[in-house]
Amino acid sequence: MKQFQFNYESEDKFISSLKRIKQWCNSTVVSNVVFQIYTESLNKNRIQSICSMIEKELPDALYIGCSTNGNIIMGDKSDWSISIICTIYEYPSTKVTVLQYPLSEKNARFVADDLCKYVEENNWVKSILTNTTMRGMSMTNYCNYLSALPEEIVFCGGGVFSEDINENDAFVFSSSGSISDHAAVFLLTGGDDYYVKALHVTGWKPLGRSLIVSKAKGNILYQLDGKPAYDTYYKYLNIKNDDNFFTNTLEFPFLYELNGLDILRAPIACNDDGSIVMTADIAENVKARIAYGDPWTILENVYNAATQFQDFIPETFNIFSCAARRTFWGDDEIGTETKPFQSLAPTSGFYTSGEFLRNGEHVNQHNVTLVIEAQREGDIEGKEIPQIDMDTDEFSGKVSMINRLATFIQAATEELEDANKRLEMLAISDRMTGLLNRSEIQHRITRKTKVLEKYAANGFSKAGASLIMMDIDNFKSVNDTYGHKEGDAVLIGLSDMLKKTVEELAPDAQIGRWGGEEFMVLCPSFNQNQAIELAETFRRRFSIIKFKEAGCRTMSLGVTELITGENSDICCVRVDEALYQAKNTGKNKVVVIE
Repeated sequence: MKQFQFNYESEDKFISSLKRIKQWCNSTVVSNVVFQIYTESLNKNRIQSICSMIEKELPDALYIGCSTNGNIIMGDKSDWSISIICTIYEYPSTKVTVLQYPLSEKNARFVADDLCKYVEENNWVKSILTNTTMRGMSMTNYCNYLSALPEEIVFCGGGVFSEDINENDAFVFSSSGSISDHAAVFLLTGGDDYYVKALHVTGWKPLGRSLIVSKAKGNILYQLDGKPAYDTYYKYLNIKNDDNFFTNTLEFPFLYELNGLDILRAPIACNDDGSIVMTADIAENVKARIAYGDPWTILENVYNAATQFQDFIPETFNIFSCAARRTFWGDDEIGTETKPFQSLAPTSGFYTSGEFLRNGEHVNQHNVTLVIEAQREGDIEGKEIPQIDMDTDEFSGKVSMINRLATFIQAATEELEDANKRLEMLAISDRMTGLLNRSEIQHRITRKTKVLEKYAANGFSKAGASLIMMDIDNFKSVNDTYGHKEGDAVLIGLSDMLKKTVEELAPDAQIGRWGGEEFMVLCPSFNQNQAIELAETFRRRFSIIKFKEAGCRTMSLGVTELITGENSDICCVRVDEALYQAKNTGKNKVVVIE
């Protein structure tokens, strides 16, 4: 594999470069020639002229290209608006093809299905690289459709952009289609002697506590923890809703879990109602945390990624880096995170409006992320492992102050969350038995009856929920004869038996201490017959527990089924009446009131 990288300076120089490539191809074995053209300029006439020159000088060559927020050649950001990479594949077994489709939310499934069909019919495909227009389009369903591709195929790429990050104009083009503002281009490569590997790097570190995305639609984040999303940035970071909002929030994107991965989503604008426009869709009811970009952490992650490619012995790298990372580093330092890959193999790519990478079963859309694809032809036998040229003194053996503070905040937040959880449990728990206290079990019964009210409003009459109330027989005699310590042991023994039985037979049931020696069990999904069977199990299992001094004891139980439309007081009175009847008709029994 051979690669030429150069900037477009003038038509004459470009034609000269094409002739040099053509001469090199004529002097050696070549199976495929592929051009990748990246342009910050939105001048479509110039791009069309470049494509025509390639077609004239190298008519069998394939090409793909797109508009960008910046171009990467030789591992660093290019100072020129148009950059061109020519990759020459030398093994006869290597195959390459280019596909281009119009793309919109309406035909996204067709695009993915047709791509999957092509791959199914051409089992030589190992890599799919994409340049995709995406501004103004939700990519969530599109990524889900693409996840149907065979899992062993490396899928990666970037959302195309323009030099101005506030500009929506962007386009793709290829040897299989014209310049288009709404399209996806795919470069498919494979063969017996072709090898490919890809991974991603973030480097942003989570800060503070988790926030629940309580309201979101598409890429609009409305509320976090029930409050306007903007409040989080103002309260914790003092970032104002002004013209600098995008720049000031770049260092602080949201980090949340998607398909088992930590995914970053960056804010790009704030609306008057306090909602935030994100770089991509974000789902409701997920936990999100503000993250911070720390240069030391980023560079350490870059180095670790580069080491993972060393044994692969790559011959080229394709880089897709979010435009937000370019803004974060600045043009003078952005190359710091891409040059290490250039020391391993020729590295090129562009700055994107979003990054794509298949991770396991899913194709994911990333933001504020660096996606790296390595490729080579032939095996690695006899080849020397390349060395990474990177000054690790910047992060090795020391940790930045920001990193230390972030770690401190994270540890303190986790300790505070654990403490709050313990306090919450203490507030709703009975101290002796560890069961729910009366107030909490009563609250849960009330909540269940309100749910049943909604069922009643919709015409459903069957509840499928029941209560079991129980009382230890002659418990006063235990305290009077053996003392309160033994009485406590009996209460704890009953509580432990109830917990184990519920875990085994009714995992969704909730147990509370009603008061003294009385206990209540809410069975949210048990009908009356199931509740009777569970109550009998409680009765039998308690009767065979042998306490140290009090010996074996018995208990009486009442059962009732909740009725749709009734309030919690009525059903609690009914189950209490059932228990009263059990106590007054011989004890050690289960009584049901319909």
